[in-house]
Amino acid sequence: MRNVMKLKSKYGMLVVAAVMAGMALSCTVPGGGQSPSQGTLWVTDGTVNCMLKDDNLLYIGGTFTHVGPATGGGGAIDGAGGSIVSGYNYPSYRINGVVNACVADGSGGWYIGGDFTSVGSEARNHIAHIRADGAPYDWAPNANSYVYTLAVSGSTVYAGGYFDSIGGQTRHFIAALDATTGLATAWDPNASSTVYTLAVSGSTVYVGGFFTTIGGQARDRIAALDATTGLATAWDPGASDSVYSLAVSGSTVYAGGDFTSAGGQARNRIAALDATTGLATAWDPNANNSVSTLAVGGSAVYAGGAFTSIGGQARSHIAALDASTGLAISWNPNGNGNVSCLAVGGSAVYAGGAFTSIGGQARNRIAALDASTGLATAWNPNANNIVYDIAVSGSTVYAGGNFTSIGGQTRNRIAVLDASTGLAAAWDPNADGTVSCLAVNGSTIYAGGDFTSIGGQARSFIAALDASTGLATSWDPNASSFVRALVVSGSTVYAGGGFASIGGQARNRIAALDATTGLAAAWDPNASSTVYTLAVSGSTVYAGGFFATIGGQTRNRIAALDASTGLATTWDPNADGELYTLAVNGSTVYAGGQFTTIGGQTRHFIAALDASTGLAATWDPNADGHVRALTVNGNTVYAGGGFTSIGGQTRHYIAALDASTGLAATWDPNANNTVFTLAVSGSTVYTGGQFTTIGGQTRHYMTALDASTGFAY
Repeated sequence: MRNVMKLKSKYGMLVVAAVMAGMALSCTVPGGGQSPSQGTLWVTDGTVNCMLKDDNLLYIGGTFTHVGPATGGGGAIDGAGGSIVSGYNYPSYRINGVVNACVADGSGGWYIGGDFTSVGSEARNHIAHIRADGAPYDWAPNANSYVYTLAVSGSTVYAGGYFDSIGGQTRHFIAALDATTGLATAWDPNASSTVYTLAVSGSTVYVGGFFTTIGGQARDRIAALDATTGLATAWDPGASDSVYSLAVSGSTVYAGGDFTSAGGQARNRIAALDATTGLATAWDPNANNSVSTLAVGGSAVYAGGAFTSIGGQARSHIAALDASTGLAISWNPNGNGNVSCLAVGGSAVYAGGAFTSIGGQARNRIAALDASTGLATAWNPNANNIVYDIAVSGSTVYAGGNFTSIGGQTRNRIAVLDASTGLAAAWDPNADGTVSCLAVNGSTIYAGGDFTSIGGQARSFIAALDASTGLATSWDPNASSFVRALVVSGSTVYAGGGFASIGGQARNRIAALDATTGLAAAWDPNASSTVYTLAVSGSTVYAGGFFATIGGQTRNRIAALDASTGLATTWDPNADGELYTLAVNGSTVYAGGQFTTIGGQTRHFIAALDASTGLAATWDPNADGHVRALTVNGNTVYAGGGFTSIGGQTRHYIAALDASTGLAATWDPNANNTVFTLAVSGSTVYTGGQFTTIGGQTRHYMTALDASTGFAY
């Protein structure tokens, strides 16, 4: 029996610039890259710190552990493979919020309820009917608040939740809707408070929640309603606290929740009630914490919730109880977090919730468990947040929750996506710590960050990865501390960060490494503090960070270094705050960071510097917050960071600036949080950071934006 977790619902050259953890790597690839098919670029479950576009591949690094399709809060999953079902068009029909309840319509589609306002481009408030491909039917009951539970019986869809208007009528917390029109029928039990769960059996609708009156009678949190009149029957078990789940089997109604008494007996959070009398049977599993969901399969009653003891045994969040005795059977998947929903299908018990391990395997929030052994099957849709409900129809499993991606892959802090399909490749270096910067050289991908293992090898803070296999090569500079910037020039890999040794030598925060051996060259600028960003142009290496001396000279936070000697040139913009990002375009060096003066002028967080003199140009976008990513494409400078105003306009965290005037273009993706990294290819601007909405869409931590409109693909 499906159930909703109500508790949660209530309450010319490659220019590389990389910065400190959670800051940016920016790259520009001129011309002709492919754009992703609309809406198909996968997303992550954590911050994206850096991006690198190489041909048709988009490499990403950050803090994430998952990449997957941007489904929104619901998705139809193949019951065999665990991926989004073939033909299910999630890009066009994303749900823009949480799905708390889902139930099959019997024709390949689904009824869904929750806290959303649209399915794709169609307005659907809190409840919808979707086809097998995810497209919404015209059916639109338009609830004015959360829908927590749904049940279908014939031509009627029953809905419960927190609403007081649905189907064009005033209906308090519960309603019956015409399955064709979406209009509320005359059936009106008028509950006094929230309805969390529904179960239909013949001519009776069983209801659980937090109400104290329903169907015209006093009923404490559980009731049976006449399916024709909506009036409460004489059945009156009375529960002492909320009822979250109901399951009917023969002459027994199973209830789970937070109660400590039900059916006239002491019953801790789970009970079996006689369907005729409402009295509690002798069956008494006695859970030590909330029971959120119940499902019946064969001779077992499956339970999920917050408990760690039930049926006389230690059971973490999930258990199978003997339907006769109430004792826990040996089936023991042992989840490491709450189980919010259960559904039985064939030889599998599907579970959803907040867990990351269940059935003896790592499983992120959704799993299929063998009904005999309790072990997790190979099915692994890998949701990036809590799953609240599961419904099974034939070979398809529909899952709803507050996730934004399901049907994806585990990728720890580094991944590569196909830029045309948006899908993750099998390449999986599996870093054990944050990846902060990336650079490419032929068939080698260089990575820097806070990791100590990557590509199947011990690698301290810096590594070279095979672009085909993802395995670490023998190249091993072995830095003593974090690496925040990487750039490749010919046979040299320049690195910046917080290290004091790298490549077998003492090197303070900046070094030149042999691309073949990983050994440090004699080049030794010896920065006095962290180097966050690097860029190479000809015989000059530009560096930015928090240092006060570098290359043998006093240089405040920005410097130009001779690529042969490592000595600082006379170029000296002298910034008064940290430098996070640099981008070189011809005779101009663009700089972003935390400064308010640079190049001899007042410049707030962003500036254009003359590559010969170091003086600030008249170009002055005047941001009101830090700039962490910069990249140049033609006559446009793209900027990302923590600002909300730049170029004379309100621009939240991302902007396109005219390279001549510094004014913001009309392009306005309007992110809701910091942008750390940018990469431009053809007509697409790839971006990553901490945001969850950008370009007019829900997009978690990364997306592809149309370079003309700013809309998210």
